[in-house]
Amino acid sequence: MTNAITAVTASADDTVALAGALAPVLRPGDVLLLAGGLGSGKTTFARGVGRGLGVTEPVVSPTFTIVREYEARVPLVHVDVYRLDRVQELLDLGLEELIDARAVTLVEWGDVVAAYLPTDRLEVRFDTGPGDDDRLITMTLHGPSWREREGAVSAAVGDAGTTAVAG
Repeated sequence: MTNAITAVTASADDTVALAGALAPVLRPGDVLLLAGGLGSGKTTFARGVGRGLGVTEPVVSPTFTIVREYEARVPLVHVDVYRLDRVQELLDLGLEELIDARAVTLVEWGDVVAAYLPTDRLEVRFDTGPGDDDRLITMTLHGPSWREREGAVSAAVGDAGTTAVAG
């Protein structure tokens, strides 16, 4: 079995559906590192995860607030480190305390701070596809808790009606 699964979505709604289908696979304490350029679909994906976890309020970008927390069946902590200039700001923010054992934590621009995140995590990378709304979403499973869920992640991609390519 590989440790990366790539899905192709054709619209923002498809990206929300993919993330919503992945939500039942998520466990309290999970960390998802979201990486990709501006407008690549990170917040759209977060919206789908939130919906799938039972968040009832709109999940919006925490770019200016840095952190948003949402109550749900499984709480969601949504962090965006785009506006942080220095690693010290991340440490001052208390990222270690934000990663809550009872919540799922999403970190947008997480590739910038990957060294400070748990090694047991799901990395979700967003790249543009051939069409304006197409996204190549590569999910790399790091650590034993994610590798044991590879089949469930792959099934979630299929359940969302997206194309899955193991690699």
